[in-house]
Amino acid sequence: MKTIKLTETTKRDLLNQLLKRSPNNYKQYESTVAEILQNVKENRDAALFEYTKRFDHFEVTEDTIKVTREEIEAAYREVDAEFIEVLKKAIDNIRAYHEKQVRTSWFDAKPDGTILGQKFTPLEKVGVYVPGGKAAYPSSLLMNVVTAKVAGVPNICVTTPANAEGRVNAGTLVASDLAGVDTIYKVGGAQAIVALAYGTESIPKVDKITGPGNIYVALAKKAVFGYVSIDSVAGPSEILVLADETANPRYVAADLLSQAEHDELASAILITTSEKLAVAVNKEIEAFTQVLSRREIIEKSLDQYGYILIAENEADLVDAANEIASEHVEIMTANPFDLMTKIKNAGAIFLGENSSEPLGDYYAGPNHILPTNGTARFFSPLNVDDFVKKTSIISYSYDALREVHKNIELFADREGLTAHANSIRVRFE
Repeated sequence: MKTIKLTETTKRDLLNQLLKRSPNNYKQYESTVAEILQNVKENRDAALFEYTKRFDHFEVTEDTIKVTREEIEAAYREVDAEFIEVLKKAIDNIRAYHEKQVRTSWFDAKPDGTILGQKFTPLEKVGVYVPGGKAAYPSSLLMNVVTAKVAGVPNICVTTPANAEGRVNAGTLVASDLAGVDTIYKVGGAQAIVALAYGTESIPKVDKITGPGNIYVALAKKAVFGYVSIDSVAGPSEILVLADETANPRYVAADLLSQAEHDELASAILITTSEKLAVAVNKEIEAFTQVLSRREIIEKSLDQYGYILIAENEADLVDAANEIASEHVEIMTANPFDLMTKIKNAGAIFLGENSSEPLGDYYAGPNHILPTNGTARFFSPLNVDDFVKKTSIISYSYDALREVHKNIELFADREGLTAHANSIRVRFE
């Protein structure tokens, strides 16, 4: 990993380098996505089936597009019992965490006859995209589906690519069934996103699309936003470790590599006030890289987006962390809870040497669908509110309106909206 002094110049250069990973900078793929969007929107199943045959080498039809109950039961026989138990425990943890986010409708009635409130209504239909190409991620499925279930969404479908034989990853099928998915469709890629957004003969239109995918999936979600809601346009994974001289270099190195192995665009950054720790972490990274199975991906990731920044003091460390606004932030310092209070921008914060990032990916309960590429400055992790609509409630009695009607009429007149003013005025003629 590149080891450099943290200065305003190096921080600015780093931020510019990280921004290159944003899906907004992959315009060369947009024309392909636009073509898929138009084709599926116009030709529906015919286009969807043709793209599935071309990209996934699976000849899907209206009779084979849905995963059957028999296929799900076969998946249970293929997945070992120990993993199934772990999936169940993870579901329990995710559900328990997100149940604390649930809010109920409220109404505030005043003696003058004014009633104001907010009505919470779950979305009716949600589509969850689950990758199934180079890797399948049952964990992401759980994060999306369980959260939507807790929010009260009554209809949840999953789209995920099948292999050439028409088989979907067994772990994905078992996780879907345990989480309570209603329907699973054997389609992937940008074409699946477009089908969910506009509907086809086989796939009904949904209200919201969530879940991670490759650059084509990300750009397709961006393109259909507005026709449906989406969770986010996610970029590559990233981790930022904040550490001082008390940190264990072996733990720090292992945690940095846990994200570098995702793909060649993943970023792994350590900011530390200890040059001694920086040297030790680099040595541990070199040793780990020699034995880890995804060595080639790790080396390319670290070569492009792996950094160790030496900060003069804690204040500079905190400042840099808040500007980077990382998806995952680990704090390995003498007093991590104190430092945590100073971190304003992060998708998820992991405190102490025993709270490594994979704990959040798989098991702890908080959602691992997190803002990336600096968007933690203004976005939050996926949560129950993402699957709920909020509707304002307003009710005034005649007496309550009489007390304020002249104020409203004046406001409307000043904006030149005389029909607005008249709508109030006629009630007091």
